[in-house]
Amino acid sequence: MQFLPYAALLMAIALEVAGTSLLQLSAQFTRPLPTIGMAACYLLSFYLLSISLKVLPLGIAYAIWSAVGIVLVAVIGLIIFGQKLDLPAVVGLGLIILGVLVVNLFSKTVGH
Repeated sequence: MQFLPYAALLMAIALEVAGTSLLQLSAQFTRPLPTIGMAACYLLSFYLLSISLKVLPLGIAYAIWSAVGIVLVAVIGLIIFGQKLDLPAVVGLGLIILGVLVVNLFSKTVGH
């Protein structure tokens, strides 16, 4: 059942991205439904992240979780919330993606 921790990590990332998007919609916790949705997404995300730790080392799982989340939230900010990304932001996001690829493809820390 080696697939379960990786599926849990992917679901954790999706829920973290949803929670962060709902955080934007919560208007500093003044809108109840987005605020409750945000809290639920974050709680489930951390639970699923903990499941991935059965196989992945903490640092690697968290690096993947946070890096992919950062990039996806930036894309959602651009597409849904109309937030602009300048060239340094795009380069920085590209470096984050490159970092995750290097860790996953070349690190002996990650169980392949």
